[in-house]
Amino acid sequence: MTQNTERQAGPLRVLAVDDEKPALDELVYLLRTQQGVGEIHTAGEATGALRVLRTHPVDAVFLDINMPGLDGMELAGILSEFANPPAVVFVTAHDDRAVSAFDLGAADYLLKPLREARLTEAVRRITQTRAAPPPPAAPRADPNAVIPVELGGVTTLVHRSSVSWVEADGDYARLHTSAGSHLVRIPLSALESRWENAGFLRVHRSYLVALRLVTGLRTVGSGTVVCLRAEGSAAAVELPVSRRQVRELKQRLVHGPRHTWTDR
Repeated sequence: MTQNTERQAGPLRVLAVDDEKPALDELVYLLRTQQGVGEIHTAGEATGALRVLRTHPVDAVFLDINMPGLDGMELAGILSEFANPPAVVFVTAHDDRAVSAFDLGAADYLLKPLREARLTEAVRRITQTRAAPPPPAAPRADPNAVIPVELGGVTTLVHRSSVSWVEADGDYARLHTSAGSHLVRIPLSALESRWENAGFLRVHRSYLVALRLVTGLRTVGSGTVVCLRAEGSAAAVELPVSRRQVRELKQRLVHGPRHTWTDR
């Protein structure tokens, strides 16, 4: 079903839902006395409420629980699936459904006969929530930040930030970390492509290193080695650098400030 979810500032636009007309009339009357309430729509049951929501954006729905067809709890469950769900306030004669109501994310739970003071509090709560800035979006998790490692039938997660260097071992790779070494069934080439933007560089056909741990380069005979400092149980080490990788490694060391190589 397509629902109209447009929101705007100003008085609350409300939908009141109750299958008993006297109760619905009383609810509408009390809502009209609230300074924070503007436009009010009504419906006598859940299906009618959904029809209203197709064409009229609302900020809050005040609804009874016991109704024919879909009851109030079921309607609230449907509303919670909306892209921008309205606040839900239950208005009921039953005091035994409050836990279920709040599990559904209800803004409030009002008992009949409805008291004006409690309605005012519910409207105030919704208005405050509506005015609050939305929470910041959570950063997206990087699926390549951890690697599952099986050891003795137990699977543990090794975080990329703990890895000092990686050594090719056939179709496997050995992770040298601050807590020890782990053999994983992942080719070194796969880790190279996954971690190239996270501060790791393939310096040799057999080695991938964490740039944050590089302390320098050294010429040994006709070749070059890269020096990595110790971290945790990972000892300081010198690893060979292939000739075609020396230039790129130097560029990364010169033009990539060390703080940008920390894991993210």
